[in-house]
Amino acid sequence: MKLDCNDELFMREAMAEALLAEARGEVPVGAVVVAGGRIIARGHNRVIAENDLTAHAEVVALRAAGQALVNYRLNECQLFSTIEPCAMCAGALVHARVARLVYGADDPKAGAVRSVLQVINAPWANHRMEVVPGVLAGSCAGLLQDFFRERRE
Repeated sequence: MKLDCNDELFMREAMAEALLAEARGEVPVGAVVVAGGRIIARGHNRVIAENDLTAHAEVVALRAAGQALVNYRLNECQLFSTIEPCAMCAGALVHARVARLVYGADDPKAGAVRSVLQVINAPWANHRMEVVPGVLAGSCAGLLQDFFRERRE
C-alpha cells in the first residue's frame, strides 16, 4: 500500500462531494475518479434524489468516468472514496478494472474490501488492484458520525 503525495488532495475532493450529498439530505459519501493525475469524474450519494439504490457515490463516479473516457474499462484510473466500498460498489470497481482504490474510513457494517467481506482482491476475482485504506480516515468517519448523530437528535 503506497501512499501517493496527491492522495490527501484527492480525498479532500471526495470529501467535498460527500458534503454535497449531505446538503441534499443524502448519506455523506463522496468519490472521485482520477486518471493521468487529474480528476475526470465526481460522484456523491444520490440514492434518495434518484430513487435508485445503485446511486452510491462510487457507482455515480464510475459511470461518469466511463462516459468521460468513452470506455467502461477504467484500467488506468484510481477511485477515491470517503468510505470503504460496499459489496455492490466493490464489484463495480472490479468489473471496471480500476487500477487503484484509495478510501478513507473503514465500514465495519458493510465494507467489502477488508472489514466485512473481501470482494476486492478476493482469491476468486479476475482482477487485482492496489488498495490504500485510511487516507484522512478520521475526517471521513467524522462526516458520517456527525450526519447520523444529527439524524438521531
